[in-house]
Amino acid sequence: MRILLVHPSPLMYSEIYLRLEPLGLERVGAALRAAGHDLRLLDLQIFTARDLFAEFDDFKPRAVAFSLNYLANLPEVVDLAKTLKAKDRSVFIFVGGHSASFVADELLMHADGAIDCVVRGEGEAIAAQLIEALGERDLKTLPGVVTPDGAGPPPRLMDRIDRFIPARDLARRRSKYFIGSFDPCASIEFTRGCPWDCTFCSAWTFYGRSYRQAAPEAAADDLESIREPNAFIVDDVAFIHPEHAFALGREIERRGIRKQYYLETRADVLCRNREVFAYWYRLGLRLMFIGLEAMDDEGLKRHRKRSKVSINEDALEIARKIGLTVAVNLIVDPAWDEARFAAVREWAASVEEVVHLTVATPYPGTETWFTEVPKLATFDYRLFDIQHAVLPTRLPLKRFYEELVATQQVLNRKHLGVRGLWQAGSKAASLLARGQTNFIRMLWKFSRVYNPERQYQDHFRPLEYAIRPPAADVRPPVGQLYVHQGRASADLSG
Repeated sequence: MRILLVHPSPLMYSEIYLRLEPLGLERVGAALRAAGHDLRLLDLQIFTARDLFAEFDDFKPRAVAFSLNYLANLPEVVDLAKTLKAKDRSVFIFVGGHSASFVADELLMHADGAIDCVVRGEGEAIAAQLIEALGERDLKTLPGVVTPDGAGPPPRLMDRIDRFIPARDLARRRSKYFIGSFDPCASIEFTRGCPWDCTFCSAWTFYGRSYRQAAPEAAADDLESIREPNAFIVDDVAFIHPEHAFALGREIERRGIRKQYYLETRADVLCRNREVFAYWYRLGLRLMFIGLEAMDDEGLKRHRKRSKVSINEDALEIARKIGLTVAVNLIVDPAWDEARFAAVREWAASVEEVVHLTVATPYPGTETWFTEVPKLATFDYRLFDIQHAVLPTRLPLKRFYEELVATQQVLNRKHLGVRGLWQAGSKAASLLARGQTNFIRMLWKFSRVYNPERQYQDHFRPLEYAIRPPAADVRPPVGQLYVHQGRASADLSG
């Protein structure tokens, strides 16, 4: 069967800092290809809606699969599904991905018949079975499948996350994928899941606090197939288990694979496994992202980070000694005033690290969705991108954005713009010599993308699809938060 896989457009921060290959769709594509299907993939981070419609007319797929990892893309996916369905009423359209798993019923309601079903949970586990069942059985009997007529059994966790190596050849114009100076950059997955339970995060609720590891040999096979010189390790928390990290490294060394790596981890994991990160620095690890989230212990406790400011400080010092470039994140509380923003600016200017800010956002699937959603100031999916304020702000909304952007300008002055280009001169020249322009373009785009007036006016766009809030304002039993009810790993969160 001919199947078209579609990734939606980039979010606001993706316009500057990164553009990641659609790894989830590539894995689903590998599962469908193994079942004998004919596939194409179109990534709207790179292509346009007009390209999608032309591809649809040319390929004439029997089925279209949309990936919905980010809630802000929901209106776009619904509108595209309606347009494609109008072109061909017989085409089967389904949606999967992280956010889709938490809002399946809403997706179907908004689509008004244009989306035939939503796949909750890991798409590789059910995609081929879903396609095989078309026209032959009741789809809502399949694990994780939700149709307008009802939902099937809970989705199943795959026994092996390395069962399907991503079909990377499906992604066209791969030179467009990058993270900062890692240009171009592929993505790779070594582990899946997170055993911690931060209140603002839905990684742990998606996987039911399970944690699985790819076999070192299979992970190295995947890495060896990557042509790009840089790789983003997409694990929710990298190198939790040192023995697995060392086994991966030894397999990479044995094969002589040479790349530069970017990863995300926790401060306490870095402190506990510093020898692992030093070892991976020798293998090519250069960039690291750590979610500090708050500058005080009270804030960390509120987010249930199960960490302390002293641990965050130790982690940054360890990373500096190793030689790693670190980007950190702070969660902006809508209750911040001018004094708080000024304090954050002062701190951000004083540290070596790259400082990112994300605005506190209660997402479906998080604990804060139930505790904070009664306060919502907007029901526009498009604003749920961690760059807009969806909760009431202490400052007038426009003033809040002025302070937010002024604080983000600290990053701009330190690492982007003219100064950034001067510091990255040799890197930029090398990339230009190879025809890579993503990083160069990034250096000049900040003021055009992060603009208080633009962010403020986004709140006044016509609203067609409104978020449906939960019925209760209290956290339900933990098990009801989970997408996957599968086996849980040992609790590593302390």
